[in-house]
Order: sequence, then C-alpha cells, then structure tokens
Amino acid sequence: MTSRIALVFAAVIVALFPMPADVIEGTYSTGAYPPLQRWLTALSNKTFFALLDGLIIVVVVFWLLLLLADIRSRKDAGYLWVVREAAARTVTLAAGLYLVFMAMWGLHYRREPLHAKLGFDRDRVTPVAQADLVALAVAELNRLYRPDRNPIVGPPTDRQPIDPSLAFAFEEAQRQIGVAPLATPGRPKRSLLLDWYFGRASVDGMTDPYFLETIVMSRLLPVEQPMIVAHEWAHLSGYADEGEANFVGWLTCLRGSNDVRYSGWLFLYAEAIAGLAPDDQVRVAAQLGPGPRADLSAIRARVMTSASPAISAAGWTAYDRYLKMNRVERGTESYADVIRLILGTPVGARAIATRPGQPVPAAGDVNRNGRRVRRPASEAGR
Repeated sequence: MTSRIALVFAAVIVALFPMPADVIEGTYSTGAYPPLQRWLTALSNKTFFALLDGLIIVVVVFWLLLLLADIRSRKDAGYLWVVREAAARTVTLAAGLYLVFMAMWGLHYRREPLHAKLGFDRDRVTPVAQADLVALAVAELNRLYRPDRNPIVGPPTDRQPIDPSLAFAFEEAQRQIGVAPLATPGRPKRSLLLDWYFGRASVDGMTDPYFLETIVMSRLLPVEQPMIVAHEWAHLSGYADEGEANFVGWLTCLRGSNDVRYSGWLFLYAEAIAGLAPDDQVRVAAQLGPGPRADLSAIRARVMTSASPAISAAGWTAYDRYLKMNRVERGTESYADVIRLILGTPVGARAIATRPGQPVPAAGDVNRNGRRVRRPASEAGR
C-alpha cells in the first residue's frame, strides 16, 4: 500500500509541479533524450509490427489476471473489496504508465518553444503574407504535380521500409533548425489494435511514446503519407507541440524528392487556405490544377468514408484537453501554428524564398535505421 501511494504521489508531483523549461531543454530534450531515442527507435525499427500493440495486450492481460486472482481469493471480503482493489490497482497502473510516458517522451511538452529559438517575429505574420503563402502553395502544387508519378510509399504494410528520400530530407531539416544530435527516423508501422480507431477518429498517425516508433493509419493515400510520416518523425526528434511538428515535417518535405515536396505543399495548402476569407478561398482554389484538386478531393473522400462524427468529435475533444493539461495552451488549435512559424521565422522565410530540394540518395546510401551512410571520397559519384 505504501508503494502504491508513493507512486501515485510521484505522478501527481510530476503533473502539477513541472521543472523549468530551460532545465528540461538542457538536461532532457537535448541531453538524456537523444541517445535514448536513437537506441530505442533503432531497436523498434527492427520489428515489423507496432510494439505499442504488444504493450497494450500485456497491460490488459496483466490487469485481467490480477482481477481474476482477486475474485478467487476474496473469501469473506466480498465483491466490494474486489472492486476497491481493482480501482486502486488501476490508479496505480495509470500513475506508473504516466511516469514512464513522461520519462520516455512526455517531458518535451515542457521544453522551450521552438519559436523562441528561431527568432520569431510576429510582425511578419500578416493576412497579406498568408495570402502570398497560399498562392505560392498553389504554384508549387501545379508545378510539382505529375499524373504519371509512382507512389513513393503506399499504405503501411507489415514490411514497409523507411523511404530513403524522406530520411535524407529529415536529416537536413534537423540541421536547418539546429537540432543536435540528430534523431533517428522510425519505420512507418500499422497498429492492428488502434487502426480502426484512427480511421473513425480522423487520426492520421501517432508517435508511440513508450517505444519511440512511428505509427500511421493504414488507409492513408500515398500522396499524403510523406508529410504525415515527417510530422511523426518531428515528434521523435523531441517536438511535442503539434504546430512545431508540422513545421519540422514541412521543412523535411521541402528537402526531399519532388513527390515528397508535393506532399508537403499539399498539406500546407490545406492549412493555409483555411485562414483566408471565404471569397478568397474560392478564388485561390480555382487556380489549382485538376491534378492537385483531385488529390485533395481523394483525401477528403478517404476521411469522410472512414470517419465517425461522434467518435471523431469525442476523440479530438479529449486530445484537446490532453494537450492543454500538458501546457499546450492552444490545444488542438496548435496544429495551425505551422503558418506562424513559416511566416514569422528566418528559417521559414528562407524555405519560402529558396524552396530547396536535395538529390535523392540511392537506397544504398541509407542504412536500415534511416541514417545516411557517409561513403569514402573514393566511392563518391558511383
């Protein structure tokens, strides 16, 4: 009983009395976490199934076995004792999982915000600048669209590899914003237990905070998956805020192949046009070519086909509260902060001005964990 109380008390302390952001930034986000992430993600990449599924099964079976043991040994205590014991065990288990969650990944919610490190200037974020960004997204989509493109990736399967172009781009994007040391990208996986919920709740993917793996919804279209995977990799690199993860994911896509960049601009167009007046939305949308328009319609159809309005609303309401409990003041609205980071930071401004693209590395230049292999100079150009 004493150990249970101590565990719950520790969880309450961690939840209600966070360490200062600069301490977390220096000792955890850029200190203890990076080597843990590189090791654990490299380990989880070796499996072709979501380890999170295994954890869920183990926890549920363990809880049920202990409940069965309580029922069998209740003797004269009665079922009220069984209920009380099950409730106490559930609270204790939740406290333990919460502490592990915070130690493995959750403390990133309390790190220094990315805009503070990138020289954010709110005066650059204007309606005119946003309208120009939407127009640029339209131009890039029309330029990059290829009707005969081959999907770089399809829906996640049990043996989907890490895309070399995206892994290379992720490495370059991390350098662009000053991440050190670099994070290891995760193999996109499908969750057998959570995939049904993802579809009904309009959730495209998640980062497993316990095994630091990347999980994506199975019905994603090839055209949208690069940006979603890049977003989850940004979470792996320690950016828990959804707007920051969108920003890092978008920068990643800009460093990739033409098809990867197209995925990034397709995402950004949908985010940025929502901030325009209705009449401007109609005018800008009319400038999209038939190809990008068809891709956006396909994404909307995919979401509408699988989503349940009730489950989606409940899920996003719960997630909004979860983010606010973790001191993300804007909750789920923080997804849209990617526009502010693009327009208001020098990194974002340079990305808009240069729209960089990097050569796609050959498959042999990327190892099984998504790291680019530095070949000797004698091998360069082969």
